[in-house]
Amino acid sequence: MRRSDLGEFEEVVLLTVAVLAPNAYSVSIAEELEIETGQTVSTGAVHAALQRLEQKGYVTSQLGEATSERGGRRKRIFTVTALGGRILNDVRQVRNRLWDRIVPQVTLKWN
Repeated sequence: MRRSDLGEFEEVVLLTVAVLAPNAYSVSIAEELEIETGQTVSTGAVHAALQRLEQKGYVTSQLGEATSERGGRRKRIFTVTALGGRILNDVRQVRNRLWDRIVPQVTLKWN
């Protein structure tokens, strides 16, 4: 897959899966994104992004243990694959190279 196949929302969901491992599931991911962004994030949007990421081979999932808090239902736990990790590294390198090219005076004007 090309990096262009990774949308912005998918990127932050993939990154959040890496942050929350080994306890990354749709509700915890949505909650973490809400904390980080200060915006409401629907679990439905997260779930759709996770499905796309899994189809692309960037994450895998497995069913966790049943919990009483979920009425005995099992959570689907997501893990970043080696390919997903490489994609995250590639995206980070591109962003860092671009940030490094911004003249410090321009950054100061934004503050």
